[in-house]
Amino acid sequence: MSGGYLKGRIRREDIISAAATLYGEAGYHGSSLREIAKRVGISHAGLLYYFPTKEALLAAVLVRRDAEDSEREQLNVPPGLEVLRHFVALAGHNVRHPGIVDLYSRLAAEAVAPDHPAHSYFERHYEQARESVVESFRVLSASGELREGADPEYAALTFIALMDGLQVQWLTAPDRVDLVGSLRFYLQNLLTVPLG
Repeated sequence: MSGGYLKGRIRREDIISAAATLYGEAGYHGSSLREIAKRVGISHAGLLYYFPTKEALLAAVLVRRDAEDSEREQLNVPPGLEVLRHFVALAGHNVRHPGIVDLYSRLAAEAVAPDHPAHSYFERHYEQARESVVESFRVLSASGELREGADPEYAALTFIALMDGLQVQWLTAPDRVDLVGSLRFYLQNLLTVPLG
């Protein structure tokens, strides 16, 4: 690997990190490429060499977040209790990294607008999360590990909404909101076996 190539990769990662920080502070719409370039210590033109548009940079921030989540959580496990445990573990990780939660919450709220550049990303993100949890609840229902009468579709939809809603409440009052404990409580009340 040549020194120039490595330097370029490092610069690109520095830009993505600065963008993630600024998006967490000011939201996507409240951030500018000029401010990100300033934080990295390069010119606006220099930043445009790596990311020609604000949307391209946002996409890189989201791709990095997904890669970090996938690497950390290794979600390639069969549906069932293990998937639910992974989501609880992700919440535990998020509690130790409030900047990630802040960035995610701000972008998710902004991306509700159909013309937001991250709108399709969050559509896919929520669809994949719901599918994973619904399938896990279906497996648990079939094995008798989900309480009788609990609908896997509604249980999954509620779980994902609870997770994101609790994150926002936790950001507002971290000393009064037990993010992980609340998720565990919800899941345990749906299960006939220990979540573990």
